[in-house]
Amino acid sequence: MKPILNLHMAEFVKSAATPDGFIETELPQIIFAGKSNVGKSSVINRILNRKNFARVGASPGKTVHINYFLIDEKAYFVDLPGYGYAKVSKSEKERWARLIETYLNREDEFSLGIFIVDIRHKPTADDMVMAQWFIGSGMPFYIVANKSDKLKKSQIEPAIDLIADTFKVPKGIIIPFSAEKGTGRDELVRIIFNSIE
Repeated sequence: MKPILNLHMAEFVKSAATPDGFIETELPQIIFAGKSNVGKSSVINRILNRKNFARVGASPGKTVHINYFLIDEKAYFVDLPGYGYAKVSKSEKERWARLIETYLNREDEFSLGIFIVDIRHKPTADDMVMAQWFIGSGMPFYIVANKSDKLKKSQIEPAIDLIADTFKVPKGIIIPFSAEKGTGRDELVRIIFNSIE
């Protein structure tokens, strides 16, 4: 398959802390969402085959703004703030929630959603809220079940079944993935390319 995007041509453009900072663009936007310790930055780094391109925090919750990455001047990867476990104040969590909600209300601008969950655990209540938004938006989205390298092969299928049952989605949109080992990368890259053809 001929690459649609040169993934080596990636640059960080800006962080938006308020809606005033959102980028207005005609280019496709691929959004990455997930809780704060799920490895969102690591998944982006693996897609781009770059070690430390998207910041990887030692503690969860380092992505506190909406981060825009321009890929090959043809599309944006948009990294949303992680939700859930970050040890931050209630007011800061509420600010993130408002920021994400305001951004997601622009759903007609998005080409694809990449929703990242931890394959080892049953999805949380916060994950359910995010899943319901993706389902309700009508936009194409895939669930990246990260950290598959931490499970035995025999555990992967039951874990995928649990995610599908919890979210009430078809198993076909769930990709077992390992940001560490690269499992699932080729499939996810193909999906991203197809979304912007």
